[in-house]
Order: sequence, then C-alpha cells, then structure tokens
Amino acid sequence: MQTLDKPLEKSLDDDLIIAGRKFHSRLMTGTGKYRNFDEMRQSIAASSCEIVTVAVRRVQTNAPGHEGLAEAIDWSKIWMLPNTAGCQTAEDAIRVARLGREMAKLLGQEDNNFVKLEVIPDTKYLLPDPIGTLEAAEQLVKEGFAVLPYINADPLLAKRLEEVGCATVMPLGSPIGSGQGIRNTANIQIIIENAKIPVVVDAGIGTPSEAAQAMEMGADALLINTAIAQATNPAAMAQAMNLATVAGRLAYQAGRIPVKSYASASSPMTGRINA
Repeated sequence: MQTLDKPLEKSLDDDLIIAGRKFHSRLMTGTGKYRNFDEMRQSIAASSCEIVTVAVRRVQTNAPGHEGLAEAIDWSKIWMLPNTAGCQTAEDAIRVARLGREMAKLLGQEDNNFVKLEVIPDTKYLLPDPIGTLEAAEQLVKEGFAVLPYINADPLLAKRLEEVGCATVMPLGSPIGSGQGIRNTANIQIIIENAKIPVVVDAGIGTPSEAAQAMEMGADALLINTAIAQATNPAAMAQAMNLATVAGRLAYQAGRIPVKSYASASSPMTGRINA
C-alpha cells in the first residue's frame, strides 16, 4: 500500500507556483463563449480550477454576454487573471493591464498584480505579435506586474520574455478556439526544456487526451476555455479536462517507458514450465 501512496502524495503536494503564489490546480479556465452564467459557474466548479481569466475590455464595456460577469464569480475563492484580449498594440495592452489590476482590487483582490498579456493585431488567425508582446512585457514588469504572456511557440521569444522578468510563458498549442490540439510539439518541448519559469500551454486544446498530452510533455499548467465552454455539456467537459490534467502531470512525474521498435515480453522467460 505504501508504494501506491507515495506517488499520490507527491502529486497532491505538487503545487503550481506563479510569482510566489501557490495553486493546487494546474488547470486554468476562462469566462468567454459560455451560453449563460450558470453553465460558466458549474464548469468552473467542476474543473476544480483556482485561476480564471477575464477579458478586462469586455467587462469594462459590458460587452454582450459579459454584463455582470465580474459579479458572477466568487472572487474570494477564485484568483482572477485579467487579460488584455482585444488589444492590438503594446500601448493598448499596457493601458488595459492597468485597468485590470484596478478591477481586481475593486473585487477584493488587493494584492493581485497578475495579467495575461495578449497583443493580437491579426484578426483572422488571432496570432500574437511577438514584438508588441515583448515591448509590453518589459514595461509591465517594470510596473510590478506578474506578466503571463500569450505567445506563439517560439523558444527564443519565450527565453527572452523569461529574461525580462515574466512570471510564466504561455505558448499556444494551435490557434485560439480551433480545437486542433498540440500542433507545435517540438517547439513547445524546447520551451519546456529551457524554461526556468512555469510553461502554460494555452489555446487549441480540444479534448482531454490533448490536455493530457500537453502535461505529459512536461507543461506546468494548461489554460482551456473554448473546449469547455462550447462543449455540449460544459461542466462534464470541465471535469474531464481536470482529470486529464491531473493524469498527465502524474504520468510525467512517473516517467514513461522508452519507445522501442520491437516487442518486449511482459512475462520473463525464466522459470517457464516445460511440457
């Protein structure tokens, strides 16, 4: 029994640490694309997540589907991750990040300096601008933000963002909302191998098997929104994504067997009964 308990204890004590703050869950979720607030609340609970990202601009402007969003979640239990979605320039993202920090304070999170940095001028494929992201990250770090930048799976950019003081890097698995899964496996593996800060795979995950794949690669956490919010049963999918995240992390820690080009018998040849 002890041999079973040890790895389970290790996984339960395996906190995610971002900017000095500890989180038990390695799954982050979002608030967009849900059909209603009830489904959103049920999904957040079913996911067991502790970090939920919120688009500052949509809340500030009461965009359709976001009216009352800030009040729809119990922020005494969930850590808010304000994001700069909709910003096309570094300057715009910096301004919205400042608004997000104030919004978090107004909702009771006085010490929340987190921001998910998104600088996306590309309206068709929604790919982040690497130059604008780096520029905004440098300024926001100087202002005391814990910056979680959303980026293409670019190992050089990821390292540069780490060097300027970002709290994480968040490479996309594939385009936002596409459900294509992990299309940048090799580059994400390089980012994970080189990073000394948490790597959060963000965007593109469509199924629990893809979530588990990202965690098995060594990702520190996942951010999943569309795959949960647009599922036929969002709460059930949220629970499935949580289980996949936990399973993938435990599998990564356990260490998989090497891939071989030949068969290897499970049972030893010694001690056979000869007819």
